Amino acid sequence: MILSAAGRSLAEAPSAANAAFSSYAAIVEARLARQHQAAASFLVPASPEVRRGVPEIESIATPAVPGALLHHWRGTAFVPGASAADFERLLRNFGAYPQIYAPQVLRAGVLRQDGDHLTAFMRVRQKHVIAVVMDTSYDVTLARLDPQHGYSMSRSTHIAEIDSPGSASEHALSPAQEHGFLWRLNTYWSYEERDGGLSIQIESITLTRSIPHGLAWVVQPFVESIPRESLEFTLRATANALHK
Repeated sequence: MILSAAGRSLAEAPSAANAAFSSYAAIVEARLARQHQAAASFLVPASPEVRRGVPEIESIATPAVPGALLHHWRGTAFVPGASAADFERLLRNFGAYPQIYAPQVLRAGVLRQDGDHLTAFMRVRQKHVIAVVMDTSYDVTLARLDPQHGYSMSRSTHIAEIDSPGSASEHALSPAQEHGFLWRLNTYWSYEERDGGLSIQIESITLTRSIPHGLAWVVQPFVESIPRESLEFTLRATANALHK
């Protein structure tokens, strides 16, 4: 009943919101391209606490988007003893994502690969008041500046909300039926090996539905908390996997 009510006022992402997301993502990617041109500017500076094992999570202000919400978060961590090569192996090993990122990632794999460019899929589960399962696919590019510096860009190409997951009646909701908890997701990793370990930095940009009148109590925690919590979980799970 909650999901049905949440979906009534807005299902598909408005075209203006999609355009605003794409424009904002282009600005972020241009800034990252400038960062990645030289080792000295490869990462956005983080708190000294990061070097002492305390991950840093920060919200980045975003412009207003018509009919939707745009979220931008950045997380930074330092993993003693890890190397850039370790992280590259982890990024490419999509088959291990359900173990590394459990319980959020249920299934994952590579659909196509051409060198450092690939198409990947994941089934993910997010829970905050309600649980939502989505099948997602991504266009992923991995790149290196030198043996100590690299980055990846992951852009969602398809996101489908799954009804009755794991049952005989499981099916993907149509765009008109979906509830808009996640319309778009771009994820950017940057990593630098130095000082006896690996600094990893992740930025995520997400587009979600706006808050429908009368349902803020269930929708607002999901669309506002999940982008931050998902990024923080991903950062910590990645650091833990590198520790191991």
